[in-house]
Amino acid sequence: MPSPAHGGFVAIDFGTSNSAVALPCAERADGAGVRLVALEPGHPTMPTAVFYRADTPPQQLEAERLYGRAAVAAYVEGVEGRLMRSMKSILGSTLLDQSTDIGGGRGVRYRDVVTGYLRRLKQVAEAEAGRELSRAVLGRPVFFVDDEPARDAQAQAALLAAAQQVGFREIHFQYEPIAAALDHESTVDREQLVLVADIGGGTSDFSLVRVGPARRGRAERRDDILANHGVHLAGTDFDRLVELAAILPLLGYRSRRPPPRGAPPGEVQPEVPSSIYFDLATWHLINTVYAPARVAELRSMKAWYADARHHARLMATVEDRLGHALAAAAEQAKIDVATQGQALIDLSVVENGLAAGLQEAQAAAAIEADLQRIVDAAKQTARMAGVQAGEVDVLYFTGGSTGLTPLVDRIAAGFPQAVRVRGDRFSSVAAGLGLHARAVFGA
Repeated sequence: MPSPAHGGFVAIDFGTSNSAVALPCAERADGAGVRLVALEPGHPTMPTAVFYRADTPPQQLEAERLYGRAAVAAYVEGVEGRLMRSMKSILGSTLLDQSTDIGGGRGVRYRDVVTGYLRRLKQVAEAEAGRELSRAVLGRPVFFVDDEPARDAQAQAALLAAAQQVGFREIHFQYEPIAAALDHESTVDREQLVLVADIGGGTSDFSLVRVGPARRGRAERRDDILANHGVHLAGTDFDRLVELAAILPLLGYRSRRPPPRGAPPGEVQPEVPSSIYFDLATWHLINTVYAPARVAELRSMKAWYADARHHARLMATVEDRLGHALAAAAEQAKIDVATQGQALIDLSVVENGLAAGLQEAQAAAAIEADLQRIVDAAKQTARMAGVQAGEVDVLYFTGGSTGLTPLVDRIAAGFPQAVRVRGDRFSSVAAGLGLHARAVFGA
């Protein structure tokens, strides 16, 4: 067993949409359990969100930034500043070392945003543990970046560097779907072949893993992992497609230009430019539409819109900086459809009385292409392992986007003999990472 001088250990699920942290459970006499840290009062998970107040002096940026629900609440309440989410999605991209404006003529590197958020997770965990935590297991998707091994390695290296910068001295990585399998394994009484579907905010990851009582607690599980596969599609992509399908048409997306004078009756006119709408629906690009030059360009395009209301709503959105509010409305609509079968989207922030509806069939149609790619990735995982669909005992679903029933049903249809098991959508990966950390570092 490592000596206390080596510091304690922690497991971190740094997610695209939400994050969670697990610590060893000292109360367990057998030294086998883990517990989730309350990252915010009453909550074992915390939104992966950071808010910079516009009036914060540069020397106090670290101390006064807000995290998680407090960050989102500050934005929703209209506090002047900059909200950033989905920071995980920029690992491995050229954006990582670029600076972004946070108001008041100040900028911050995206890399430093990631580091600051990890530091917050570490501080909260250390406060609960009552000791320094210098060793960590970090979760990672099967692919940070699809089909680009060099950028994928770059993404892990960036996360490693951030973890080292906040004070972790010994760091291990584990695939997130394998961590979910370890969480499931803690409940089984016989050997099973499990296909884990971990579908969160940024990636849809699959692992085919053998689990069972005889395998439980091993530090080395390489031989139990038959295949890993994944695609860089998940909840934030669904949000973007939902916004394009249900919200942005009210702002002119895919609307037609007015016919020029003398045009033949019934002649189909070209659509208004679409790039502004794609940027409005992509979280980390929303701030780019607020640049003065771009706002001026959009203002000059009023005559391009056959329906003046569309242009007026678009200008209200960019001039009042409502892009993130629309993105949040799309995310909530996706959640409402998953839980209630439909959603009513209040857009009165753009125009008094404006609203949009979203039905489950419409949401499913909007994300159909992405759904099929995710389903194909699940089937490909079994093929990579040389396993027939009928040999899979359990489909284990975790991650926030597995609340979308059509997605779960489509995956399950490919493995009709497997039992469906739903883990905790937001914390099973962290719990599994904690179990792996116990196996790696000891009790």
